[in-house]
Amino acid sequence: MTERVPLRPFSLAALILAVLLLLGLVLPAKARAEAPAGQLTWAVHISLAPGWFDPAETTGIITPFMLLYALHDALVKPMPGNPMAPSLAESWTMSPDGLSYEFVLRRGVKFHNGDPVTAEDVKFSMERYRGAASGPYKARMAAIDVIDPYRVRFRFKHPWPDFMTFYGTMATG
Repeated sequence: MTERVPLRPFSLAALILAVLLLLGLVLPAKARAEAPAGQLTWAVHISLAPGWFDPAETTGIITPFMLLYALHDALVKPMPGNPMAPSLAESWTMSPDGLSYEFVLRRGVKFHNGDPVTAEDVKFSMERYRGAASGPYKARMAAIDVIDPYRVRFRFKHPWPDFMTFYGTMATG
């Protein structure tokens, strides 16, 4: 009679490992041979707070600005060598008493749907602003006047010489 020798746990583990390694070499080659032809589209879902897409709701952190700058324009925007480069506004002036800023909008600018951007749109956007820095903004703003379709004036309760520092760019929506 032949005596049966039991496999030790180490020997059994070595045998299983060898089989898995062998399968690992054979199966990928078979999968590559059966790969479908054509184009593979890969999408990644990134869960962003919906407010990130709305400049009026921005939390004031830097993360969403890569999206905001791609989707929205501000009156002015930071550019290399000019932190207040014209964007929607082609020019602007501060009143001598510091109680107002007047912006002249670029003509021919359109929304994504093709509608023209007007001073009424700027007024609407600034009046609905509720972002991270809206408290000081609402406390200092007296009124927003539409002078004509391409001219808008911001009037303040008190002189506000640094208005552009805070509200002329996308940093506050």
